[in-house]
Amino acid sequence: MLDKDGVPTKEELLKQLPSEERLDRGPVVVIECFQEIPCDPCYYSCRRRAIREFADINSIPIVDFERCNGCTLCISSCPGLAIFVVDKTYSEESALVIMPYELLPLPEEGEEVACLDRRGEEVCKGRVVNIRTRKMQDKTAVISVAVPKEMVMEVRNIRVTS
Repeated sequence: MLDKDGVPTKEELLKQLPSEERLDRGPVVVIECFQEIPCDPCYYSCRRRAIREFADINSIPIVDFERCNGCTLCISSCPGLAIFVVDKTYSEESALVIMPYELLPLPEEGEEVACLDRRGEEVCKGRVVNIRTRKMQDKTAVISVAVPKEMVMEVRNIRVTS
């Protein structure tokens, strides 16, 4: 339960997730922001306006999943590290989880990493496919990790194992 342990319930998650049909069509954003706080940089970072304009700066982000193409520009704009892009179409057996990462040292492309769930518990192994570090990302790396397809909605962080 989010207010007790910081981990959202399945019911809270379902309110924020794209449909299975949309997930099966390619990369799409998942915003796991559940608390009304004064924050809206994700809206301004989305060039396609898939993240709808906030009624109030304290509003929870609402995504038009049909407008989202999974470009990942919004990931590093979130100070709460609550934005991910998932791509179930990456390969036959693997999906991509594209996530913010602010720890050092950064993993290397091709490296095997421990994949963690929302509680920080290891749930599988993954392979780092891409690492983006650009000045506009304000020191937040954006890392793409290939994971087993069935884990795409569970993996939310990594631990470098080497």
